[in-house]
Amino acid sequence: MDFKNLIHFLEELNKNNSKEWMDSHRNWYKEVRNDFIGWLDHMNVKMGLIDPDYYDTPGRKGINRINNNLMFHPEKPIYKDHFGSGLDKRPGTGDFYIEIGIERSLLAGGFWRPEAKRLRSIREAIDYNGEELQEILEKTSFKKVFGGLYEDTKLVKSPKGFSNDHPHIDLLRNKTFAVVHSFATKEVLQDHFEDKVIEVYQEMLPFRKYLNRAITV
Repeated sequence: MDFKNLIHFLEELNKNNSKEWMDSHRNWYKEVRNDFIGWLDHMNVKMGLIDPDYYDTPGRKGINRINNNLMFHPEKPIYKDHFGSGLDKRPGTGDFYIEIGIERSLLAGGFWRPEAKRLRSIREAIDYNGEELQEILEKTSFKKVFGGLYEDTKLVKSPKGFSNDHPHIDLLRNKTFAVVHSFATKEVLQDHFEDKVIEVYQEMLPFRKYLNRAITV
C-alpha cells in the first residue's frame, strides 16, 4: 500500500476541495481508492486468521464514501480529509474502524452513543459483571495503547435503575463505550505500520467481545 501517495492525494484534495478539482483528478482518486481497498482486503484476511469469530468484510464493503454528508452538515467541505473503513462488520455488533488522514490516522472500536436498547444492555452487563470490563480497561498494555475509554459526555447522575453507590457507577454513566488509538503520519509511512495495526486490533478484541456479548444476551 502506497500510503505516501494516499496522503499526498488527500493534501491536494484538501487544498482544492471542489467537485471541479475532483473531476479533473478522477483517475488519481480511483488509483488511491483501489490501492486502499486492496490493502483492506489484505488486512481482512490477516484479521480473520487471528479471530475465529471475525466477520469477513471485503474492502469494497467496508470502505466509506469520501464525500461529506452535506444534508446534515452543510458547513463541512464537499470531501473528507481522510479515507475511512470498517472491518469485522458483523451486523448489529460494535465497530472496528480504520481512518487514514492528513491530520491524524486512527483505529477505533466499540459503540459510539448507542441507541437506548443497546446502551441498556451494556449497562446491564456491567451491573452483572463489571469486574471483567474493569479488568480489561485496567490492563497495562490496554492502557498503553488506548489510555482508557473515549472521553464523551457522561451522565451527571446515575442511569435509571442503578444506585449512586454502585461499584461501577463511573462506567455506568458513560454514553459511549469506545476506544481510539491514534497514529502520527510518520508511523503510517513506516514499513511496519501493518504490524502496528494488528497489535492494536488484538489489544482491542477482548473489549469489543465483551460489548458484543452484552448486546446479544
